[in-house]
Amino acid sequence: MNKCVFLDRDGVLNEDRTDYVYRTEDMVIPEGVAEGLQMLKKAGYMLIVVTNQAGIAKGLYTRDDVMRCYKYLQDHCGNVLDDIYYCPHHPDYDSRSLLRKPDSLMLEKAIAKYNIDPQHSWMFGDALRDMQAGRRVGVRTMRIKPNLTQSPHEDKLAVDLLEASRFVLEQV
Repeated sequence: MNKCVFLDRDGVLNEDRTDYVYRTEDMVIPEGVAEGLQMLKKAGYMLIVVTNQAGIAKGLYTRDDVMRCYKYLQDHCGNVLDDIYYCPHHPDYDSRSLLRKPDSLMLEKAIAKYNIDPQHSWMFGDALRDMQAGRRVGVRTMRIKPNLTQSPHEDKLAVDLLEASRFVLEQV
């Protein structure tokens, strides 16, 4: 079985904004993201993006915009990401979906497709809904958020992806 780090996108792989990030010129990849991802990949972790993209349901951008941003991340991080799963739905705009975090269908699909062992895998996210989705499938959770104190919702807290990656690799 494979080990994996599931990664939320906005707030983890790129800086989050008050509006939506859907243009590559608006994507700011924080220092240490590429290094952290490459360290995890070298240690044998699959890296799979799982992201809510409600702006599609709201008509603000398209699926193609999401994939352009994914390619941008790949290009800037050494092509280490294995796949992306995104939820284009929002219950107030089109439909309810089990893909949308805090539900866990995106993770469940990846676990089945890639034969992932949840006991040796992690979910990195910046929001409670990321932690909830990870817990639903039995992976350990890492909340990435500067200036936050540990809560019972996550297994571990880190200020950025590089610190989170280092912690995971120290556990091996």
